[in-house]
Amino acid sequence: MIDLVLYDQIPIKSVKNMNFKKYTPFQFKILFIGFLIFLTQTGFSQEEKNSELYKIIMSRDSLLFNIGFNTCDISQFENLFSDQFEFFHDRDGVSNKAEFLHNLKNGLCISPATYQSRRELVEGSTEIYPLYKKGVLYGAIQTGIHRFYETSAAKGESLLKKNERLGDTARFTHVWILKNGTWKLQRSLSYDHHAVNSQAEKMNFFTNKEEIEKWLQENKVPTLGIGVINNGKLQQVEVFGELKKGVTAPYNTIWNVASLTKPVTAIVALKLVSQGKWGLDEPVYKYWTDPDIANDPNNKLITTRIILSHQTGFPNWRYMNESGKLDFKFKPGTKYQYSGEGLEYLRRALESKFHKTLNELATELIFEPLKMTDTKYFWDAKTDESRFAIGYDKKGNAYETNKNKTANAADDLLTTIKDYGTFLCSVMNGDGLSKKVFEEMKSPQVDTKKNKHFGLGFEIYDLDNGEYALSHGGADKGAQTLVFLLPKTKQGILIFTNVDDGYKIYEKLLLHYLGENGKKIIDIETK
Repeated sequence: MIDLVLYDQIPIKSVKNMNFKKYTPFQFKILFIGFLIFLTQTGFSQEEKNSELYKIIMSRDSLLFNIGFNTCDISQFENLFSDQFEFFHDRDGVSNKAEFLHNLKNGLCISPATYQSRRELVEGSTEIYPLYKKGVLYGAIQTGIHRFYETSAAKGESLLKKNERLGDTARFTHVWILKNGTWKLQRSLSYDHHAVNSQAEKMNFFTNKEEIEKWLQENKVPTLGIGVINNGKLQQVEVFGELKKGVTAPYNTIWNVASLTKPVTAIVALKLVSQGKWGLDEPVYKYWTDPDIANDPNNKLITTRIILSHQTGFPNWRYMNESGKLDFKFKPGTKYQYSGEGLEYLRRALESKFHKTLNELATELIFEPLKMTDTKYFWDAKTDESRFAIGYDKKGNAYETNKNKTANAADDLLTTIKDYGTFLCSVMNGDGLSKKVFEEMKSPQVDTKKNKHFGLGFEIYDLDNGEYALSHGGADKGAQTLVFLLPKTKQGILIFTNVDDGYKIYEKLLLHYLGENGKKIIDIETK
């Protein structure tokens, strides 16, 4: 057998001669994951689904669970378990074959008429790895995720399928041994048990690309980009769908992220504040005054803090006014009103003081340090149009792409999931921000609705128990984008779509990736 020293430093002289009982279930989780890594790194790849070995192991899995577990047919376990079978459970400890069968008969299967448990294998989660000794197949490792449903009935009543509820979801690792031409289960590990929100659990198909593509087609979403942040780092980048008919969207698809431009502009200003080069509460009229409001004394009240928390009193855009001119709807700093004009006002002031364009400032402070090579405020000769996610309306008609040649501080940023995810990780970690400015950024400046506020550049959601989320969204013709950060748990998600109603897939994605916190966010938005 293979000699190993695994990542948690558990010494393994021989898998065959291991004393399994001396390790905790958690150690076995690490051990077998390490074993799989070892196998893949030494040329043992997982089996294809159409291979003979894959079909054999899956047929044994079906006998064990679909017939044995789900119908309490104990004979299946007796036949499929080897005499040396050992079971490791992260809640119930270790048991041998006799102990396992006794517990099954006198536990889950003691009263099938009033209680049943059903195991369901999560589609697409199974991986099977062959085990060889001197070129001869002697076993296989099977890993996967399964969920368990429970049905119960009062005495005298019959079990009804409609009363079934989702219980736990767990990961498993099985070691199958081929002896005298017969496959037997010799080791079983069941770990990472957790109760889940049933609505979120239904979204496990996100591990299956074909299912995701089908889901996008059903919802008429041409292209979807997802970024997942864990432990403060961008852990996953996925892009699904097509840029246009027959052209698969690449990993580095370029998106117009609409109002997700605003947080970038905000961080430019906050980094300058942290460097002592710009004043958070300094009136910006010293550097810029729009001619439309030059004679209104309210213009002297506008500060960067008021702009970044959307309290300027400006309309979202001046063209929405019948006059087409900028004006104040209320005294700056007295209440909330979302405004792109405010960010543009800040851009003019920054460019006036520093004699640099906003894109140049952002490049120096953000894009270059973070190596965001596909991010800029406007189109230029270097923009790779072949990777651009063209926008679509609800009927699937493509919009003409607006290739803006100048920066707008509030809109039309071009970026990728990887670039923007890297930016968000930097924000969550407070990179380049003084401690005071970082705290100001994530502190409520103005209430927008119950349990929701605006900070400096980001919306803030109160999620109870001291947990909170930072967020921003974007919406333009052919663009719906959304991001959330959970600073305390160092988690986050990015969702980019290129269709007018891309928002309709947000809920399922938030539930799937953020779980209970995702549900709280949805509750805040829908109340």
